[in-house]
Amino acid sequence: MPRNVEIKAKVTDREALLAAVARIIDGPPTTILQHDFFFPCDGARLKLRVFDREHGELIRYERENSADARCSRYQIARTSDPKAMLEILTQTLGRLGEVKKRRTLYLIGETRVHIDRVEGLGDFLELEVVLRPDQTEAEGRKIAESLMAELGIEKSQLIGEAYVDLLLSSPGVR
Repeated sequence: MPRNVEIKAKVTDREALLAAVARIIDGPPTTILQHDFFFPCDGARLKLRVFDREHGELIRYERENSADARCSRYQIARTSDPKAMLEILTQTLGRLGEVKKRRTLYLIGETRVHIDRVEGLGDFLELEVVLRPDQTEAEGRKIAESLMAELGIEKSQLIGEAYVDLLLSSPGVR
């Protein structure tokens, strides 16, 4: 099963972060609109990520809710009919919540750098160090922590919860 090491942080100064990222990226960014639907799943998270009418991904992942760098194990199945998949999953499992975001994706070596604007929450940074099969989690943590320092992210900015959890715990959001 593929693995990555992740860090998520609340962004306090988006422009400063964008300038720091621009100094070290490996190429131009990609902007992606994502609509994630979450479903009940024992021992993991299950979401359908919809990009548009003909592109989606069903993603199952296991990850601790920890504000530190943490390992995530995941599986992805792509679909050309996300609407039908959403209907089937909702009718079968029910729905826990949904997240809408505008993601700007940058690549720095083996790390996917996401700067997310999440509807109802604000701006966030996610670092995903994609681990090779022979690479240890400790190596991934070292890379993530080094990038975090280079980008000026403080430990006080780190969060452990998924966006859907943050939205569901916000007053007035359900």
